[in-house]
Amino acid sequence: MTDISDIASGSAPADQTRLIEQALNDLSLGIVIFNGKREIVFCNARYREIYELSPEQVKPGTPTSDLIRHRLNLGLKIEETPEDYIRGRVSKPIVPTSSMHEFADGRIIRYTLRPLADGGGIATHEDVTEREEMAARLKRQYELVREQEEKLREKNFQFDAAINNMSQGLCFFDANHRLMVCNQRYIEMYDLPPGSVGPGTPLSEVVDLRFEAGSFPAMTRDEYLQWRSNVAISDQPSDSIVELRNGRTFLIRHRPMSDRGWVATHEDITEKRQAELKIEHMAHHDALTGLANRIRLNERLELALAQRGNGEMVAVHHLDLDRFKAVNDTFGHHTGDRLLKIVASRLRELVRETDTIARMGGDEFVIVQAPVSDSGQATSLAERAIGAIGEPFVIDGHQAVVGVSIGIAVSPHDGSTADRLLRNADLALYRAKEEGRGGFCFFEAGMDEQMQTRRTMERDLRMALPAGQFELHYQPVVNLQTSEISGFEALLRWNHPEHGLISPATFIPLAEDTGFIVPLGEWVIRQACLTAARWPEHLHVAVNISAVQFRSAGLMQVIVSALGASNLKPTRLEIEITETVLLQDKEATLSVLHQLRALGVRIAMDDFGTGYSSLTYLQSFPFDKIKIDRSFVKDITENAGSLTIVRAVAAMANGMGMTATAEGVETNEQLHRITAEGCTEMQGYLFSRPLPAADIERLFLSRQKKDAAPGRIAVA
Repeated sequence: MTDISDIASGSAPADQTRLIEQALNDLSLGIVIFNGKREIVFCNARYREIYELSPEQVKPGTPTSDLIRHRLNLGLKIEETPEDYIRGRVSKPIVPTSSMHEFADGRIIRYTLRPLADGGGIATHEDVTEREEMAARLKRQYELVREQEEKLREKNFQFDAAINNMSQGLCFFDANHRLMVCNQRYIEMYDLPPGSVGPGTPLSEVVDLRFEAGSFPAMTRDEYLQWRSNVAISDQPSDSIVELRNGRTFLIRHRPMSDRGWVATHEDITEKRQAELKIEHMAHHDALTGLANRIRLNERLELALAQRGNGEMVAVHHLDLDRFKAVNDTFGHHTGDRLLKIVASRLRELVRETDTIARMGGDEFVIVQAPVSDSGQATSLAERAIGAIGEPFVIDGHQAVVGVSIGIAVSPHDGSTADRLLRNADLALYRAKEEGRGGFCFFEAGMDEQMQTRRTMERDLRMALPAGQFELHYQPVVNLQTSEISGFEALLRWNHPEHGLISPATFIPLAEDTGFIVPLGEWVIRQACLTAARWPEHLHVAVNISAVQFRSAGLMQVIVSALGASNLKPTRLEIEITETVLLQDKEATLSVLHQLRALGVRIAMDDFGTGYSSLTYLQSFPFDKIKIDRSFVKDITENAGSLTIVRAVAAMANGMGMTATAEGVETNEQLHRITAEGCTEMQGYLFSRPLPAADIERLFLSRQKKDAAPGRIAVA
């Protein structure tokens, strides 16, 4: 049998050789057979085709080195020099070899070499370019698939981690209302049993599980399922706030998907909702008492007016506590706050659900009573409020007593808008306080005009000081033992350009209410000191200081400055205060009094006996003088009680080393009586009305300037 070795050695019969060569030429592999001398014995057509060779170039006897060099010329990629490469291939023994040859044009040829028995060999050359490219593509595709799978696994892991670490519950349902995905937070929020829901669980079953767990709103199971189903089949996104029976509040955001399924997030907004409600409550309610504030009051009042039916009325009560400041100053603001809370509680017990109570700030409250059928109902409520608030308050072992004044305006008669009713109730309150406090007053048409008059006076009052419309009159104070003038009390007068002299009883309270008393009082102190500095040195000047002035921080500085500017000795200045001053921050007031005393200024208590703690105050500070109020002097000859009071005060003053001055002495009978009871000074119309400084100096001081010693003045 003839084989390849026979062909290579030339020993094969010619006909067999032709048959074999013909068979080899039909192969898809390029084949080269060479002998032991490394000369070509046979080269098939496919080899010539692969390497673009002519039969002449590969005829038998051609050295294999020529074939190798030709391949190098075609761009065979090697890692050594061409000569070294050729030498290594033709000089070494032939051993079985298989390798891939890559060419510069991108072709890949699979090369195999097998030795033959005669020392030659047979080499095959197969163009595997397309196959390798296909394999490379398949490999790349496989790698891409693996990479995508890895990315998908990573994304799934990330997705799983993300949805299970969301603060919101998440669920996906398909078009058949079956669960596709839900996270752990969703299960926790609705207290669902572990493993009870998963892909494919129907919505109805999820709802049943939630109802069993108690995580459902104030609906029946069917109502809730119907609501969720209606939302599910809608192609519109929706947001819903659902309050569950277990006290939690969830925000459900529903978003439809293109396949008619839906995704929903469930956020627990309980704390956020509570905070919002708290903020909303704070925006409409008083922080201390929990009552409505001004904003809420206006809303409720406007609603009551809008809903008022035929024949119905709306009553607005404006309440202002009496003597509340005394509680604050005596027991402290903490006790005052406690009292306000109790007041709010007592008022709540008096009203109906349709009524509204509001705190307007400080110690003011408003009650909207709606509806009422007649003013008698408003009267009844006002009387009950006065009675309830008038009851003593026991706070931390202290008993406090306050009262309340109430102004009432009733719609529609007193106004049809919230602003008008509140304004008119305030005007009525002002009248109630003027009439003695502790009562109530309905609005009357004339009150508006009175308030306009008050505002006009307030405007004129502020313009009067720079316009020079104020002046001081002085009333002599007479020593009853020597019958000589010991000093003068400075009394303020307002000479209005249109209305003439205005009574201090009219404008002083207004000045105190508006705070204008502070600059006005400073002017009085400075003017009185300048005037007194012109008088003989044994005469003093007395100036009244109001409680409002005493609360101002600069009072001490004003007095020191006035004394310095006038060169008036401090011992010639006498400051008169009432018991009201000591009601306002007693400790701070006593501190100022002691500073004035240290400076040399004399301190007198004016209107003694009209308050309820006079004796207590005498123990707190060693006053230089007590002025007995004119109300006791007026009735001293007819009223035994007044006589007893004057006698007791004079005796007490003498016993404590204080001067006792009787005010308002107008008759000789009164003069003789106060002298007999031990008063040391008098002041009143019996001796002289208050007069301008020029008249005082002309009538009483001109002779004293001429004489070396002051003259005696008859007082009877």
